[in-house]
Amino acid sequence: MKKAVFPGSFDPFTIGHFSIVQRGLQLFDEIVVAVGVNQAKKSLFSPDERIAAIRRTFANEPRVSVAQYNGLTVDFAQAVGADFILRGLRSVGDFEYEHAVADANRKLSGIETVILFTDSQYSFISSSVVRDLITYGKDISAFLPPV
Repeated sequence: MKKAVFPGSFDPFTIGHFSIVQRGLQLFDEIVVAVGVNQAKKSLFSPDERIAAIRRTFANEPRVSVAQYNGLTVDFAQAVGADFILRGLRSVGDFEYEHAVADANRKLSGIETVILFTDSQYSFISSSVVRDLITYGKDISAFLPPV
């Protein structure tokens, strides 16, 4: 059984994140969406609100679970028995950071990182963009999962 952790702040969980999980389910038997808490980041939604929204999104998908974590992603991945860390890549700009983190995680734990490229139709969508749209009262329904 192949288990992956899909980590992020998910503030909010976008249609791009949803797409990565949906596609990841073709590769993994189970995915844990891991909502990380970064005290240095100013969040729009509380961790509990983010977790509840993601759980609603995957309410009919038993292979997806949601959990909150603090600290290093690799430590959380080991704690839940994950074989892989799943990440999405939107742009070339994200590559160097993701590469460095994947190398460090593999060195620390032996856990491999699997990177899926974001569908091109979602590559411009980020949680930061969605937060800005919310702040200005714009309709964000096209940027969020169907639920």
